[in-house]
Amino acid sequence: MITLALSKGRIFDETLPLLRAAGIEVLEDPEKSRKLILPTNQSNVRVVLVRASDVPTYVEYGGADLGVTGLDTLIEHGGQGLYQPLDLNIAKCRMSVAVRADDDYAALVRTGARLKVATKYTTIARDFFATKGVHVDLIKLYGSMELAPLTGLADAIVDLVSTGNTLKANHLIEVERIMDISSRLVVNQAALKLKQAPIRAIIDAFAGAVKKD
Repeated sequence: MITLALSKGRIFDETLPLLRAAGIEVLEDPEKSRKLILPTNQSNVRVVLVRASDVPTYVEYGGADLGVTGLDTLIEHGGQGLYQPLDLNIAKCRMSVAVRADDDYAALVRTGARLKVATKYTTIARDFFATKGVHVDLIKLYGSMELAPLTGLADAIVDLVSTGNTLKANHLIEVERIMDISSRLVVNQAALKLKQAPIRAIIDAFAGAVKKD
């Protein structure tokens, strides 16, 4: 049995065409089913639905043989014990720094102010500001990041940005782009040795589909 870990939402939806390229059809809609393990048209392939942040952990420890996860999640996880054969070029967005529209972020950085930064992505934020030589106190939040500057909890946020509409609606502006984000295929290294042929077939089919795009 080959087990593929996916998270609901955009990554799941954008992985489906890649699965079809590998001849795999998921037989149930995760939005309509309460099941966390979904069958496919291949009797030896199943999909498990897990939280986006848990995908690398499931793959690392063998709860899944392979999975699809965002680069952001992979960096925060550390990527230990994972083979990362492919950038799938799906679920694209960017990691950015944002502040209140009426704040002078450039002046704060220039004068060496110590910034309070709210983020779920502490590893990415810490590395970015360290590279710039900016001193920061990181505040870990898990949601509603935009509230932090509006309530005075933080001077800035580091978060994923897609269209920028949420920032705009909350009177925030993007001031620095840290990195582009897309989703990666990750594979358990032991599974790749033990189930080499079927896993390699999926990797090759995904690679061919990505190339066509």
